Amino acid sequence: MLTELETTLLGVMMMIIMLGMGASMTPRDFLIAFRKPKGILVGLLSQFAVMPFLGYLLAVALGLPPALVVGLILIACMPGGTTSNIFAYFSKGVLALSIMMTTVSTLVAVVMVPLLLSFYGGLAGVGAENAIPPENVAQILVVLLVPTIIGMVLRKISPNVGATVELIGSFMGVVVILFLIASWVPRNYPLLLETGVDVYFVTIGIGLMGMLFGYWVARGLGQDTNRSRTISLETGIQNGPLAVLVITLSFTGQQQQEVLLIPVLYSLFIVLTSTVVMLYYRRSATREALARDAAKVRPA
Repeated sequence: MLTELETTLLGVMMMIIMLGMGASMTPRDFLIAFRKPKGILVGLLSQFAVMPFLGYLLAVALGLPPALVVGLILIACMPGGTTSNIFAYFSKGVLALSIMMTTVSTLVAVVMVPLLLSFYGGLAGVGAENAIPPENVAQILVVLLVPTIIGMVLRKISPNVGATVELIGSFMGVVVILFLIASWVPRNYPLLLETGVDVYFVTIGIGLMGMLFGYWVARGLGQDTNRSRTISLETGIQNGPLAVLVITLSFTGQQQQEVLLIPVLYSLFIVLTSTVVMLYYRRSATREALARDAAKVRPA
């Protein structure tokens, strides 16, 4: 489990991440996005309909114990994180769409995550002793909205300061994942060696399946390939550090360690799998751009 100091540091780093996420947006960006909201709505459908359902199916199909079911469903219900914005950028995706999806999904998560946790936890038969209180999740998300709003205000007052805060917040997203790995894995490597193949399968599979279904849901609803790739990354790359924070503030002792297993492993493997997917998407985007350029110069 994480120590009290580590939990405090995680909370502070999450505040910085949310500050940076807010600094990436202005109220005007919302107005522009909501004039053509289809991409965001498709992304929200993937985020809060596809991912939680996939998490539930995997948990039930593999017969995971209650503590692992809670961790898996929590990860599946999380909004996107700033890490997805970084991968969207390097994959030559639609960065503005990725940032907007991250921000809007975090706002919507205040209502949706507690509802989804309660619904799918009940379907999976999670008892009250293992359930995460919905009010805990809602309170944490509401608190994290404060630095998000402050970041938006900073961007409005001073674009230069806002851009700097945005950069720091994005960088901190990677730092938090490294922090979780460095602080949790060395103390728990015997547990990792004892962990079954099925746990590693769902840990890696939930992200990859989210990307796959996110892409084809977007394509099926009329999004072009580049926007679909962006929605794919945003769907599969969940806010793992936020899930870890929720767990550390909801459980203690051995129970906390058991529930943390899947979210921590997810935070490790999603960086590796997203890098592979990002390189594939980047190559696809480059190939499409070259094809468009060739079409422009091709004689009639």
